[in-house]
Amino acid sequence: MADQSSDQHIQGYCGLCIARCGTVAVVQDGRFTRLEPDPTHPTGQALCAKGRAAPELVYHPERLTHPLRRTRPKGDGDPGWVRIGWDEALELTASAMRRIAQQHGPEAVSFSVSSPSTTAIADSMPFVRRLMNAFGTPNVLSNLDICGWGRAGATRYTYGVASIATSGGGAMPDIANSGCLILWGYNPSYSRLTHATAVADALKRGMKLIVVDPRHVGFANKADVWLRVRPGTDGALALGIANLMIQRGWYDRDFIRTWSNGPMLVRADTGRMLTEDGRNVVWDTAAGRAVPYGGDCTNLALEGEYRVGDVVCHPAFELYAQLCRRYPPEQVESICWIPRGQVEDAARLIWHARPVSYYAYSGHEHHANTTQTARAMSLLYALTGSFDAPGGNVLLPAPPAASITGDDLPAAKRMAPTLGLAERPLGTARSGNVTTRELYRAILEGQPYPIRGLIGFGSNMLLAHPDSVRGRKALAALEFYAHSDLFMTPTAELADVVLPAASCFEREALKIGFEISREAQEQIQLRQAVVTPPGEAMSDTDIVFGLAARLGLGGQFWDGDIDAAYRHQLAPTGVALEQLRAAPGGVRVPLRTRHHKYAERGFATPSGRVELYSQTFLDHGYAPLPEFEEPKIGLAAPPDLAARFPLILTSAKSTLFCQSQHRALPSLRRRALDPEVDLHPEAAQARGIAGGDWVSIETPEGSVRARARLNDGIDPRVVVGEHGWWQACTALGAPGYDPFGPNGSNLNLVLGVTALDPVSGTASHKSYLCEIWRAA
Repeated sequence: MADQSSDQHIQGYCGLCIARCGTVAVVQDGRFTRLEPDPTHPTGQALCAKGRAAPELVYHPERLTHPLRRTRPKGDGDPGWVRIGWDEALELTASAMRRIAQQHGPEAVSFSVSSPSTTAIADSMPFVRRLMNAFGTPNVLSNLDICGWGRAGATRYTYGVASIATSGGGAMPDIANSGCLILWGYNPSYSRLTHATAVADALKRGMKLIVVDPRHVGFANKADVWLRVRPGTDGALALGIANLMIQRGWYDRDFIRTWSNGPMLVRADTGRMLTEDGRNVVWDTAAGRAVPYGGDCTNLALEGEYRVGDVVCHPAFELYAQLCRRYPPEQVESICWIPRGQVEDAARLIWHARPVSYYAYSGHEHHANTTQTARAMSLLYALTGSFDAPGGNVLLPAPPAASITGDDLPAAKRMAPTLGLAERPLGTARSGNVTTRELYRAILEGQPYPIRGLIGFGSNMLLAHPDSVRGRKALAALEFYAHSDLFMTPTAELADVVLPAASCFEREALKIGFEISREAQEQIQLRQAVVTPPGEAMSDTDIVFGLAARLGLGGQFWDGDIDAAYRHQLAPTGVALEQLRAAPGGVRVPLRTRHHKYAERGFATPSGRVELYSQTFLDHGYAPLPEFEEPKIGLAAPPDLAARFPLILTSAKSTLFCQSQHRALPSLRRRALDPEVDLHPEAAQARGIAGGDWVSIETPEGSVRARARLNDGIDPRVVVGEHGWWQACTALGAPGYDPFGPNGSNLNLVLGVTALDPVSGTASHKSYLCEIWRAA
């Protein structure tokens, strides 16, 4: 037995997902052997199976270890990979970028990145964005349309900031002080263990819990109210709960009157806000007349109809209440398949157990109606008056770090418009994020302008997004594609140059604030490399700096000195880089949480208030109120289609894998050897299916295979699949799966893109139609 005293224990944090759990890596005789939670870290109370499998990831024999260059055409079954050096790989990439920029403009080179929520790209993403800004391209495929848009992008139109924190900022639920927590399409037991431990502690002290999930998993088992919502109908549920709260007077009338645009009058003829000399107009009930908004809000009307001159008007809150009245409990029961009594239970609990916080995740986002759904949820939350209040969703303080994304660089100020901006001006393109639909169209059709090159950092888009066949065609049509990754994924296989990436355990990274709480936000940490990368693998940050130098942009990248970049970022915090290197467990910067900050400066919205009614949406042709729309490839589909495909196909995150990753790791794969699809026993029996049978999941777009798993906790009309299956696990003899054929298990292969969210372009990942057959 090895001498335990020779073990090296290295404090850090796991970069595999958004939780960024505090860790201690154990290195024995130079070999990384274990990853354990660090209870001294603000996010180190627990560690998931993926984190514990970190040594398997680091030492996996199929890791990419050297740069590779394609020597055969992309249509050839054999790419003819040849090993090259880093100088050649980076020069090939930089030369292609320069050539394409000279011929078509820098915007013709797009970037792609993996999700910061489920990979370690967050270590390098600010530098990737800086390279884009320095080079002059606005386009990055970042998965925002399927991960983050609803909870972050859409809710900014309500509060001016994200009502739910993401890696890009926003409000975080103050679970430690909440009277009631709503987990909406979010299972922290699978997604963020730091939240799971916080919820468990809060339940012990008596916090009430509402869980909205089609499955009875995670904290649904401990919820005071579990709402088994039909996938894709979360917006109707939010409006229905709000309807009861308004009818019963269970809402913070003072907050709505004072801090929302609810009192502002809306013209019945145009739908626009009534203004006078550029100021919004409200109805003063004491004076019995319309007055410009401002000053004392005590007597402002929230309900009713008023005539101002020749114009009939209603307060914005009245219009919102009218919308909500279309969703009484019996209507919610019909639409959402939730018993009406549970809807009332939820409304009562939300009001009487205040303060309320909520966290919504991808369960409500992966739908073609996600924008208005997220807005409906954010307006429901506004009724509680808990925003930025103790125990509510709080805008936490952060150390005053300097930006390194380069938004002020010269090329960033003269960039072309982002792909999709003209079509969806309020969506992801506003922040330079494109969807695969827009990327593929620009590559294959040159619309609205051509994309000829792609620089990828870990994005396995052919597995993560729908329309995989068109995506493969698009990637094959590129003039040049360079891709950085840990493994040769189906997406990476279409690259011209493949760059071996170091894992998050083999490179330094700086993190300023850990989001989950004030204490976590105080943490600044320079994560050390646990071991050296395999072969010639290099960090994405090093790759970015190397490309910048070869593009003649080194001066905008601190002349290649990454430490200088970190010092620039740290300077306003007062923490020196040397301090962090001497304290691998991190340094704390004391912060103070201030609540109700809107009372000082209002909300960052056009009205300066919470926007129940969005004239911004109206101006762009969208409904100004969060109207519910049935999923188009769902119950609203043509009758013949619904008859052929009578089941609703949704999907759920696995506790063992991060999206399309980690299925090659033996300790994880042996616990989930094959892809599975959950069916209710009644649905299985009607189709002659037994647990463990291979079945075909058929949609209007095609079919894929999985093993049946019987689950009496879901509705008999719903089936739950898994996406991300492609990788084999050689150590166990577990097979890989063809991402592009009917005998494979790429769930996104059979999801269409004809029905998209009109604002964000999000496809129906979690609310589609299907039928299940026992495979031959």
